[in-house]
Amino acid sequence: MKTIDELIAEGVTGKRVFVRADLNVPLSGTTITDDGRIRAVQPTVEKLVAAGARVVVASHLGRPKGAPDPALSLAPAAARLGELIGADVAFATDTVGESARATVAGLGDGQVAVLENLRFNPGETSKDDAERGAFADRLAELADLYVGDGFGAVHRKHASVFDLPARLPHAAGDLIATEVGVLKKLTENVERPYAVVLGGSKVSDKLGVIDHLLERADRILIGGGMAYTFLKAQGHEVGSSLLQEDQIPAVLEYLKRAEDKGVEFVLPVDVVVSETFPDLKAKAPTEHRTVPADAMPADFIGLDNGPETNKLYASKLADAATVFWNGPMGVFEHPDYAEGTRAVAQALVDSSGFSVVGGGDSAAAVRTLGFDENAFGHISTGGGASLEYLEGKTLPGLAALED
Repeated sequence: MKTIDELIAEGVTGKRVFVRADLNVPLSGTTITDDGRIRAVQPTVEKLVAAGARVVVASHLGRPKGAPDPALSLAPAAARLGELIGADVAFATDTVGESARATVAGLGDGQVAVLENLRFNPGETSKDDAERGAFADRLAELADLYVGDGFGAVHRKHASVFDLPARLPHAAGDLIATEVGVLKKLTENVERPYAVVLGGSKVSDKLGVIDHLLERADRILIGGGMAYTFLKAQGHEVGSSLLQEDQIPAVLEYLKRAEDKGVEFVLPVDVVVSETFPDLKAKAPTEHRTVPADAMPADFIGLDNGPETNKLYASKLADAATVFWNGPMGVFEHPDYAEGTRAVAQALVDSSGFSVVGGGDSAAAVRTLGFDENAFGHISTGGGASLEYLEGKTLPGLAALED
């Protein structure tokens, strides 16, 4: 795929360049609580600005149902982008309407505009090719060139991700180039030992990547809510913990395959439990205790890895040459249940191997818990996209950027 540097070398001065970014940032009201995804696209925007392009940035935010939702406006993201690049950023209050056309028409060379949330238009996410294509046609009227740099959305067959590049000369932005380069390190000629840490709530979200990585990883460490389905599959009581009972047959199959292939599967040996789920807003101290993973009380819920598990996981990561981590080990948003996630992050910081934090909640946890992002090999901006790439799937947004 063509790079943004190649596109700039061909000349972008005075041209309208549509940048499909991922500005899907978490909000508390109108306050951005983590601007990592905006900072990730900043180099691409600044590079185009310096080259004299008229930059039109577009993204989705949240899951509006094809209609405007003031709570999911991209206005705060536009304001933050302006702060980061040190210049005024114009904001269009619609996607392809009168405001978008006027805002783009008003851009001078080296200026930037942000369109309103693309998902406010039903054509963006439509499964109907014609409806999606019609929206892409209208977006194409706003630009001369296309740069794909929203890695967190490349696994979606959406108008701005998949259909629009076919309508304009296109290139990959620096963020996508970096993300793809990192993921190739996890799939091609991987340095070993290769350890994978998987957490999060649902085991069903990770079955595809487990299936694919059983052919590649040396050890797989399981934590978070999904661990309780594994523990249940081994015959242990899991109380009122998160459980996907319908996934137990698949879990048993993977455990057997791992044993047959010599892949080490590591599960919690102790867990932190409580009688109730914590209040994540108040974050007040809770009643909790640590119990062996095979001796959970029937009326308790598992909320984090215990201290012995944290030591075990750190030891399994200490000698790893390559580590991929996706999903927190517990309810890290509450201080009583953040230690498992903190322990994994610290183990990656202490390791001399190449570590990749696979986006989503893992990336948020790293920042929330105060770790220096530069201490990790790479922090991905796209959890779902990273997982689907590691599953071996073709990602529509990457395929669309191929020449």
